Amino acid sequence: MGCSQKYCRQLGLRDRILTFPLMVAAVLTMLWRDVAGVRELSRMLAREGFLWCDRMKVSQQALSKRFLTFPEELFEQVFSEILPLLEEKWHSRNSRPLPESVQFTLTRFEKIWIADGSTLEALFKKLKSLENVPKGQLAGKIGVVVDLMTRLPVEIWFKENPKTNDTKFEEDLLKIVEASTLLLLDRGFYHFNFWQRLIDRKIHFITRLKKRAAIKVLEVFTEGHSLRDRRIRLGSGTQKTPYITLRLVEVKSGKVWHSYLTSVLDPEILPPYVVADLYGKRWRIEEAFNTVKRLLGLSYLWVGSINGVKLQIWGTWLFYAILIDLGDAVADELSLPFDRISLEMIYRGLYHFGVANQKGDAKDPVSYFSAPENKDLGIVKQLRKNKTKLIVAPFPEKQRNTPEFFFSAKSVTYA
Repeated sequence: MGCSQKYCRQLGLRDRILTFPLMVAAVLTMLWRDVAGVRELSRMLAREGFLWCDRMKVSQQALSKRFLTFPEELFEQVFSEILPLLEEKWHSRNSRPLPESVQFTLTRFEKIWIADGSTLEALFKKLKSLENVPKGQLAGKIGVVVDLMTRLPVEIWFKENPKTNDTKFEEDLLKIVEASTLLLLDRGFYHFNFWQRLIDRKIHFITRLKKRAAIKVLEVFTEGHSLRDRRIRLGSGTQKTPYITLRLVEVKSGKVWHSYLTSVLDPEILPPYVVADLYGKRWRIEEAFNTVKRLLGLSYLWVGSINGVKLQIWGTWLFYAILIDLGDAVADELSLPFDRISLEMIYRGLYHFGVANQKGDAKDPVSYFSAPENKDLGIVKQLRKNKTKLIVAPFPEKQRNTPEFFFSAKSVTYA
């Protein structure tokens, strides 16, 4: 946090009681302890302190005003400084297994990123100064990139207009993505010119085909009862929808066909079932949105000002990144896949760890959550019987002795 404190001085912020470290602790405490409002937060600070802050008396009015005026860029700076440290910690662990499709793809690509946008929702007036702010007001839209391998956020952008289309994040994405990256994109990024710019930079992607899209088949790789893999051409040749060559993978699950588009034209590099399985893991970013908005409260914004909204955004995603790091450490300790760990139960279990820590019964949260006697906390999800088998073969229908299998968009499920 040293760099951020230096940056704080560069902004001309004088030393004061409500310092930068205290404000970081205050925001994280509101998220961790689900504090009802600033009044309760000031009571906690006066009676017990929180995190690294000792007890001190600060008026509710002073704390409320500080939330409204504290520079959000300081929290963004902390977020940017901590992410590389958490990624380094992820690479230092080696016990938890990765999904097979991810392992295979990382032999072809250096990174697998998921990009998506999400609208922020109604204001939850935790500050007295917001009494006259209308309820239900939308507060903007965030664009987020998550690393599928580490589950950590890579970058976050904020647009004040809540009706912003996902395509408005394209330029932001192009600034950070590098060659040999595979992007998992939803149909909000269905933009031919953008796709071609990615391909020209040796950046590849997987997305979904829109309904009633006009395609021209150029080459057939596989044509079977439950799998079709073809090289196709999309577009009308206009400036808005230029011709673009992609690969269309269609997989049948039950009576339903699922269609996937990818710029990886060679099945040897990315086999068809790997394409389908990877895109199913795009749901991880939806899980991330669900965690930050529902579990960590980003659906209910504390402040009506743009500065305050950004303050909460950075604070919430910072807490989320720390929660991901803790969950991964527990998975590593137990030699389990990350998917077997419930972030929600870890979040709720932090209360029990805090009580045990105060009693002197626990010092390390990883050891606490991994201990057999704490299984009742529900940290490890129950594994349901898996009826799917991933076939990593470029031309499955041509493979001899290929076992019959069942494909599902949800390849492994946990209770």
